[in-house]
Amino acid sequence: MYNLIQLGWNEFFENQFKTFKEQNFIPARVTVENKQRYLLYSEAGEIPGEVTGKLLYSTETISELPKTGDWVAAILFEDEKKAIIHSVLKRKSKLSRKAADRKIEEQIIAANVDYIFITQSLDNNFNIRRLERYIVSTLESEVQPVIVLNKIDLSNELTYKKKELGKTFPEIPVIFTDALKGTGIKDIKSILSDGTTGVFAGSSGVGKSTIINSLMGSEILKTNEISSMVNKGKHTTTKREMLLIPGGGIVIDTPGMREFQLWNSDSGLNQAFEDIEALALECKFSNCTHTKEKGCAILAALANGIIDIEKLNSHRKLQKELRYLEEKQDFKAFLKRKEKEKKLHKEIKRIYKKRK
Repeated sequence: MYNLIQLGWNEFFENQFKTFKEQNFIPARVTVENKQRYLLYSEAGEIPGEVTGKLLYSTETISELPKTGDWVAAILFEDEKKAIIHSVLKRKSKLSRKAADRKIEEQIIAANVDYIFITQSLDNNFNIRRLERYIVSTLESEVQPVIVLNKIDLSNELTYKKKELGKTFPEIPVIFTDALKGTGIKDIKSILSDGTTGVFAGSSGVGKSTIINSLMGSEILKTNEISSMVNKGKHTTTKREMLLIPGGGIVIDTPGMREFQLWNSDSGLNQAFEDIEALALECKFSNCTHTKEKGCAILAALANGIIDIEKLNSHRKLQKELRYLEEKQDFKAFLKRKEKEKKLHKEIKRIYKKRK
């Protein structure tokens, strides 16, 4: 049996659940999602779950179905030792990206998290520009980002990298770890308290599972060492899984992601590049492209060394990516609307012929 508060239950979810409670539903949290089959934690213990046909077929996108970290309203069948999920409670937060294929679709990495531990290893995996991508999405989710740099034994440039991170992300906590030796694990534990949830996100082979094993105090998750030849790790983690840390706190492990495309992150972009956004307001022309105009505050800051060209180019790239995504979403919505109008027209025509 599990204590709901230790699982992250709070007033936000309690207020939503009032109507379900009257209908004998139980609250449960999704700990594993595996192709519309779920493992749930509840006051009744650990139970397998499935969604109702109504929920499955009434959702317009897969992001509306239960995801790891979600709270759901379910009916418990004790004799069959399973639960049927009828509804997903509104999410307090979520970490999303664009699906890693050509579909213009949201992929939810984890739901209802308080911290996102953006993990890189201090070898060839370390990349400031990739960190910016994760931070933009994290800030969009209104979740606290924490940078975790693992395998500190592989770098002789710790001082330089600390300085570089402090300059680029001055307000974001940075934790340096050597998960195999346990270095830095106490710093992560100090952030996660009873009922708070952290998700580890990053590329394959950076040591996310090893860090979580250190937090758990035992080898719960399988790990593969990164190749010393190519600096690449295998996709050891194949599914998103939620775990309860002994002593308090919750963590979600995620499969390594080769790419992390943004999903509707305008607010996060503005926050992550606050200095550039503030300078843009000082430009002489409101439609300034920040490329060649006289009176451009961004170009002046670039010339005076206030901002660097790599950061500016990164901002431009991410901004362009979001505009492209917005255009594709608008076009997809247009096609969907046309399809609905076409079906409606056919139905009206059918009814009219029937009356004649």
